[in-house]
Amino acid sequence: MKNLLLALCFALAAPFAVASVPNDKPDELVRALTEEVLEILQTDERLKNGDTDRAVKLIEETVLPHFDFRRMTMLAVGRDWRNASEAQRDRLVDAFYDMLVRTYSNALTEYSDQKVNFRPLRMNPDDRTVRVQTQIEQSGGQPVAVDYVLERQADGWKVFDVVIAGVSLVTNYRSTFAQEIRNGGIDGLIRALETRGSEIAKRAEGKS
Repeated sequence: MKNLLLALCFALAAPFAVASVPNDKPDELVRALTEEVLEILQTDERLKNGDTDRAVKLIEETVLPHFDFRRMTMLAVGRDWRNASEAQRDRLVDAFYDMLVRTYSNALTEYSDQKVNFRPLRMNPDDRTVRVQTQIEQSGGQPVAVDYVLERQADGWKVFDVVIAGVSLVTNYRSTFAQEIRNGGIDGLIRALETRGSEIAKRAEGKS
């Protein structure tokens, strides 16, 4: 589980320094961003000392431009998305984003010399959706496959799903979200996500 959390954290933290990275080739984008992340993890003393606030801040400041969290949330909510008002949808996106960032920020502080390998991209020139396949390798453990699923949008490629060891992020949350909606409706899911994010934040504060 720790290895899977770290794998997803690579995905969420990938856009640390993206301004100079071209966004017209999805594999080059993912490679450049991953290399940026690895360098930061190896050199940032606050992260190495377990500063989760630092991890949260780094993710929050830069992740949005390269992740389509609205689509991620829509896919995770599934068919119930169409029953949500626009205000509810906005709250769902914000709550899901906050929960993900706080859930996986701890993994940034547990980095210990993992390496990332990239598989050749299979893509046609007119493809609108692609999967960039990578593999996180670590001493003493099995490699973890991490695939980034991206869509070509007007302002460049955006990640809308991450598949870790064959498990889709959005699909993994779908059954949990459906149960929350059955129990308390859309507002019940929003409350559950917001509560989960707050609880994670409080636990992180208790460790600092």
